[in-house]
Amino acid sequence: MKLPLIILRGLLFAALPFLAYYALQHYPPREVALLLLSLLLLRAPGKTIAFLRRLGPRALLPAAAALALGALLWRSNDPAWVLSYPILMNVLMFSLFTASLMHPPSVIERLARLRHPDLPPEGIAYTRRVTQVWCGFFVLNGGIAAWTAFAASRETWVLYNGLISYCLMGALFAGEWLFRRWRFGVEAT
Repeated sequence: MKLPLIILRGLLFAALPFLAYYALQHYPPREVALLLLSLLLLRAPGKTIAFLRRLGPRALLPAAAALALGALLWRSNDPAWVLSYPILMNVLMFSLFTASLMHPPSVIERLARLRHPDLPPEGIAYTRRVTQVWCGFFVLNGGIAAWTAFAASRETWVLYNGLISYCLMGALFAGEWLFRRWRFGVEAT
């Protein structure tokens, strides 16, 4: 995939809270939810299909749950469902990272091995710890996203989920990168 398209998709994904905020002011929640779902699926349709094929029959339960949730959302026409998508993203990321801890290699170890295929045991332990930190981040971030969806104003929701949460992710990523460089030396990139 070409770099400009990757950047465009990334920007579109980052802009989803702003799109949802704007759309909820002008359209019914069920139409906004359909728009957001379409944009999320368009982000990586080939990867989504490949992932579901790889899961095989195990994909039936999550797919049925997603369809049931979609039907409930459509029927209720409640904006809280639209505002809940950042919660869902955090739950999915937490689940992915936690599953990789229970069935190694961890997500961070897999990423590290792209650059360092012969990762030493201390590197494996470190990547496991970083994966645990990200799990904690997703719990905290998802909790704040839930608060913004159900107890805060829409302006607070879009500010947190459209800006602050991305800044916090970037700070965690940069902080870990700096710590890794300090802990393991300059050559660890």
